[in-house]
Amino acid sequence: MVQIKKPLAVTCGEPAGIGPDIALSSWVNRKKLELPDFYIRSDVKLLADRAQRLGLKVPLAVCEPDQASSLFSRALPVVQTGPEILDKPGEEQAETAASVISSIRKSVEDVKKGVAAAVVTNPINKAALYGQGFEYPGHTEYLAALAAEIWQIPTPRPVMLIAGPDLMVAPVTIHIPLASVPSALTTELIVETARITHKDLRERFGLPNPTLALCGLNPHAGENATMGTEDRDIIEPAVAQLRAEGLDVLGPLPADTMFHRDARNTYDCALGMYHDQVLIPAKTLGFDEAVNVTLGLPFVRTSPDHGTAYSLAGTGMAKIDSFAAALRFAAVLADPTAM
Repeated sequence: MVQIKKPLAVTCGEPAGIGPDIALSSWVNRKKLELPDFYIRSDVKLLADRAQRLGLKVPLAVCEPDQASSLFSRALPVVQTGPEILDKPGEEQAETAASVISSIRKSVEDVKKGVAAAVVTNPINKAALYGQGFEYPGHTEYLAALAAEIWQIPTPRPVMLIAGPDLMVAPVTIHIPLASVPSALTTELIVETARITHKDLRERFGLPNPTLALCGLNPHAGENATMGTEDRDIIEPAVAQLRAEGLDVLGPLPADTMFHRDARNTYDCALGMYHDQVLIPAKTLGFDEAVNVTLGLPFVRTSPDHGTAYSLAGTGMAKIDSFAAALRFAAVLADPTAM
């Protein structure tokens, strides 16, 4: 069992998705999976109804965050957040959006107050939240905005890192159309992303001198600018600047040859120029075990590396591997003495 000084705050995620399922199933299997203490900010009736639907015997204890650890061994601690929610797997309900947003905000506030060690977020459906004023491309950007507001700091530059058993990756551009990537990509953006990644790999992951491998944007990393000039004009200057700052950086490397086993052994983290360039290999190699980690924030946030999976909600078919890994990873990043 992973031991931490404070429990983890788990958000409810989309109520119609598999968030309730994996939280409930993880508590049932907490000993076998060696999970740290956690509580979930959700509606207790929703969880009770979903547990019954799944045939799971899960005692639920409504509590405050500072009571969670004392209850965790005998009940799943629930911090009631928002009004009662009807259990309708796979069916979005517009009235639940405010509770989903509140669960994220209050979980972050719990860390700032010192009653939670880190935040583990369940998957959300952003489209279902837009009617309640949610204006962010994804979880990552919303968490950065919350960090600025709650910690009263300049808005941090969040970096999405996907950590799997065989590969760690971070995209430089995240939730933008592929057609917008070349114009959004700048030397400064690459340098900033690499600095943040390097800093967190050292300070939170315990890697004393991490090696970063930068993907080229174009096929064959541009092949001497014959297949696009971005690699020569944007990425190569970034590599030179980072090396001048003392970072161990490779690249730009052709993306089609840098993810096989021998190539992966030459670096600690791959930085891609766009979302799918690095998330495809990361999810291919470790779909069930990969964890989404947000770097650059004043708090630790992890998440399972999958979506709401509406078709699996309430069926008992949802896998809990990635969620369990996110819990364990959050505990170690927040408290290195936990292992």
